[in-house]
Amino acid sequence: MEMLTYLFEALTPLNLLLALAGVVAGTVIGSMPGLSATMAVAVLVPFTYTMSPASGLIMLGAIYTGAIYGGAFSAILVNTPGTPSAIATTFDGFPMAKRGDGALAITLATIASVVGGLVGGISLLLLAPPLAEVALAFGPAEYFWLAVFGLTLISALSVGNTTKGLIGACSGLLLSVVGVAVVGGDIRYTFNSQALLGGIDITSAIIGLYCIPVLIDLVATRDPHIAPQPVKHRSYLTEAVRIALRGKFNMLRSSVIGTIVGILPGAGGSIAGLVSYTEARRASRHPERFGKGEPDGLIATESANNATVGGGFIPTLVLGIPGTPPDAIILGALLVQGIKIGPTLFTTQGDIVYTFIYGLLIATLLMLPAGLLLGRYAFKSISRTPKTLLVPTIAFLTVIGSFAIHSNSHDTLTMCILGVLAWVLNRYGFAPSPIVLGLVLGQIAEQGFVQTYLIGNAQGAIVEMFFGRPISLAIIICAALTLLYPLIGEHLKRRKDSKAGVERDITAAAAQPLTTCRSSAVIGFAALFIATGVGAYVETQDMSAMGAVFPGTIATLLVVLSAILAVQQLRRPRRQTLIAGTTASEAPGASNIRRLVTVIVLGAWALLLPVLGFFVSSWLAFVALTAATTFEWPDKKEIIVNLISSVAIVGGFYLLMSRVLLIRMPDGLFF
Repeated sequence: MEMLTYLFEALTPLNLLLALAGVVAGTVIGSMPGLSATMAVAVLVPFTYTMSPASGLIMLGAIYTGAIYGGAFSAILVNTPGTPSAIATTFDGFPMAKRGDGALAITLATIASVVGGLVGGISLLLLAPPLAEVALAFGPAEYFWLAVFGLTLISALSVGNTTKGLIGACSGLLLSVVGVAVVGGDIRYTFNSQALLGGIDITSAIIGLYCIPVLIDLVATRDPHIAPQPVKHRSYLTEAVRIALRGKFNMLRSSVIGTIVGILPGAGGSIAGLVSYTEARRASRHPERFGKGEPDGLIATESANNATVGGGFIPTLVLGIPGTPPDAIILGALLVQGIKIGPTLFTTQGDIVYTFIYGLLIATLLMLPAGLLLGRYAFKSISRTPKTLLVPTIAFLTVIGSFAIHSNSHDTLTMCILGVLAWVLNRYGFAPSPIVLGLVLGQIAEQGFVQTYLIGNAQGAIVEMFFGRPISLAIIICAALTLLYPLIGEHLKRRKDSKAGVERDITAAAAQPLTTCRSSAVIGFAALFIATGVGAYVETQDMSAMGAVFPGTIATLLVVLSAILAVQQLRRPRRQTLIAGTTASEAPGASNIRRLVTVIVLGAWALLLPVLGFFVSSWLAFVALTAATTFEWPDKKEIIVNLISSVAIVGGFYLLMSRVLLIRMPDGLFF
């Protein structure tokens, strides 16, 4: 009866209204690149101090779960994860939107998110104390191997290009060590710049690596950003439910993975999404479809990252150890409300905690109608918005997202630089996803690696510390299977084709110049990566043993992999009929001049942001990008509409950030 009392308390009109408002607010904030779940919870937490403890926690939990879900919107529609948890959502979500299935992708992501959130919430309700013990069983070695397990997704993303994928991962890992070391306190690779002392912000890097290349290519052609819905009166909900039921085991497995990963402090939704995506691809009968718009990939990552919300509250409430930054903020709100965290919480203050858990489950259920409604109009608005307004608006959101994290224009400049590098590297087969994986998992991997190394060195049993613990061995076996499975499958397929007498003709070879023929540009990049690895290793000579062991290992690995890539390229035949670096998929009529203009505008925007002020620099860049995207001379009406839209969009977001979110804006000549 007590449990029913808590449920009825959560179902009061006030708590229902707070849950719905929190879900909607979290979804909107999470859908904007850079405005993460952490920011959403942090900005709104003061408003909960005047509420009762249970009501305030329900609203914070609803904001948190809504923001994690909202990250799927921008991941699907503009190929930019709204939150780091939605990284893997871009792999299949954006390809679905590109072919006109964006509404279906959002509907499917909504269903998967609700199911994952319910699994995580029910686990919190029924299994919190025993599951919290799992977090205590994980030591530094387990966290290191868990990060390595996440990196094995590279094999799934880079079949046929695994060496380049591993090089990208090593590059991301090196980027993750910039700044003050997580263990030891060494200052590394800052080039005497104070701006780099805090390292490279993950959210800014993700926005740059994913979104900027899309923007650069978007202005170069007349092609629409995403295809409009191909069929009128199409029942996306019915179709999505049918696909979800077909992939019910994938959804359940991914939700369980998300819950388990969520209870590990520091792991979070990004690792959960990556691990579940890897497992979904490994278990699929058609793994070759992943990365090309496969619904099962979208189901896996969205159900997993939303399950981490409930899973993350388990160590937070039972042990007082926050699993993620939003959990840490909510933990602070609990302490302010006078709630004592610990194993006795569920008995001494059960009325508050159980009401909160039921409220979290209700908020997750409310996410279904709210998400379907918001998603329906989001896809329609994005697909129908002309490119002359869509491109500068997306660019403006990337600048907002990168700047708002620390109110620092340096993050915006970093985003632009990494975005341009990602565009160049992507043209030669170096995908951005492995770089992002290395950057996201770098700190977790380094902390686990260094701590395990120090403990093992002190005990004289380094090998035993890395390879002698049962949980570590289980994770290593799973990582090895995940890494080797696609490679073995590709090898067996080649052998089968060879025995059947299948031969590639000259036309087929011409369609894949980057993978079948020698590329001087790729050899040049290999040499550049070798030089980078050597330089990074030389820099470690001035560091302490704790600060040098991880970057030194990664730098050595980068040199070895880059040398292997160079040898692979040199063994391939020359090609004279196609310039190295061009691809068969290059869009006809693409304008490199427009791409260059876009790069110049973005760079000038980042540099002038602290000089001219946020509003003036953003409005000028908005107008410039509108002009760069215009292929035909506009009439007076279109010019007036574009100018009014630019002022409304830039001014509206400026007021939102400075007056509502109270984000410190740059002090320029103007405002």
